[in-house]
Amino acid sequence: MTEESTMPAFAPPIPILRSFDEAQARAFYVDFLGFEVTFEFRFEPDTPLYMGLRLGSCEVHLSEHFGDASPGASMRIGVDDVHAYCATLNAKRYRHARPGVQRQPWGMDDMSISDPFGNRLIFCTDVPK
Repeated sequence: MTEESTMPAFAPPIPILRSFDEAQARAFYVDFLGFEVTFEFRFEPDTPLYMGLRLGSCEVHLSEHFGDASPGASMRIGVDDVHAYCATLNAKRYRHARPGVQRQPWGMDDMSISDPFGNRLIFCTDVPK
């Protein structure tokens, strides 16, 4: 007789990205990319911000806390139509980015954008076969 697996169900991971400036983070993630703020936390006034963001089913946390994450991280974010999202972003005429889409040899269309803190977000869509 074998025991059934008691492996729990897992939710998608939530990356923590390092940030250094709340105003720049909001301008990039909320105003430009379209994320919504799901929560903000500070231990007390004038301490580093820890903030949750969501765009569709994608969740990201930004932290100003030293040691929570290192700048320069990269993450891939699946999106239904990266070309349409790219056009939407470019229509905003964001001062610091004019992203484009690049076809990858492994069958993805990628749009890579660096945030103000050196983290790279790669929005991607499977190429139709």
